[in-house]
Amino acid sequence: MSRFLIEAPHEGTKQACELAVQTFLKTGSHFMTNADWGCSDGEHKAWIVVDLDTKDEAMLIVPPEYRKSVRIIQLEKFALDDTGKNLLASHI
Repeated sequence: MSRFLIEAPHEGTKQACELAVQTFLKTGSHFMTNADWGCSDGEHKAWIVVDLDTKDEAMLIVPPEYRKSVRIIQLEKFALDDTGKNLLASHI
C-alpha cells in the first residue's frame, strides 16, 4: 500500500469555501470528512493523506467536481541505510 497526499484547491471566496467544505462532508467518505483546510490562512485548499494502492484509487475518493484541479502526490519516508548513506541521494 502507498501513501498519497491529495491537495484540492478551490476559489478564495467565502461561498466557494463553504461549498467545498459541504461537498467534501457530504461524500460520506472517512477521508473527506478528515480533510485539513487552509482557508482561514488564505490558502484555499483541502489536504487529505490516504493509504491506498494507486493514484487512481486516490482520485476516486475526490468529489467529481474537484478532480480536474486536484493534485495527488505519492509520499515516502527516507531513512539511513546500513552504510549510513541517505536514501534520498538515490532518488535525485
